[in-house]
Amino acid sequence: MNTPHTNHPDDQRSPLGETYRQGPVLLRGQMIPEESTTERLLKTDESIDWLHRDPWRVLRIQAEFVDGFGSLAELGPAVSIFGSARTDPADPVYQAAQYMGAQIARRNVAVITGGGPGIMEAANKGASIEGGKSVGLGIELPHEQGINEWVNLGMTFRYFFVRKTMFVKYSSGVIVCPGGFGTLDETFELLTLVQTHKAATIPIALYDSSYWQGLFDWVNGTLAQRAMISPLDPSLVTITDDADEAVDVALSGLIRQR
Repeated sequence: MNTPHTNHPDDQRSPLGETYRQGPVLLRGQMIPEESTTERLLKTDESIDWLHRDPWRVLRIQAEFVDGFGSLAELGPAVSIFGSARTDPADPVYQAAQYMGAQIARRNVAVITGGGPGIMEAANKGASIEGGKSVGLGIELPHEQGINEWVNLGMTFRYFFVRKTMFVKYSSGVIVCPGGFGTLDETFELLTLVQTHKAATIPIALYDSSYWQGLFDWVNGTLAQRAMISPLDPSLVTITDDADEAVDVALSGLIRQR
């Protein structure tokens, strides 16, 4: 075995044997590779398996970040609207989302959604009809319907975490309409980022109290009583049945930034 030797003069002898460094990575004992990074780079490789290895995926992830930042950097002020892809156009919540998208666009603020059907389509439709910026950040899924027809700036991402970064980075406020696991995931990830100060405080409006109140009764009851959250955490959201109030809450973040 052509084992690389210790390549850092300051390394002390470990009980696990010699130390080998690959950039920021420290390797000892059986984890030391047989070939150096340069040897592997210059080695003839007839297999294309490397295309599907994690280090290569990092470049795809990097490319998605670059494309996202490049496309949205000049978007201007924006509010994200989350909600179910399954909501029917006849549903009052669909109509409310369309109204909220229109109201936001009338104030010269972009509307960002996940780009799909249902609530997302409704919000994009409202913004687009008003002549506003209607953004759809889609995700590559086996049964995804694609970007809805009311989006005038759309992107499709491979990775959820890159897509979520775009939502958080470019939104000054968020409105969350009724939705399933995806909507809950987006909502609680956003709350976690704000709670842990990984993101600036973002005003969040939860629209339709009949949908959300049971969940937050549990949050205010079980979680608070067991000290799993601070007494202030539930105040990170505003639950409302008033579409205009939801818009005002989401836009309040822009007022604070001025």
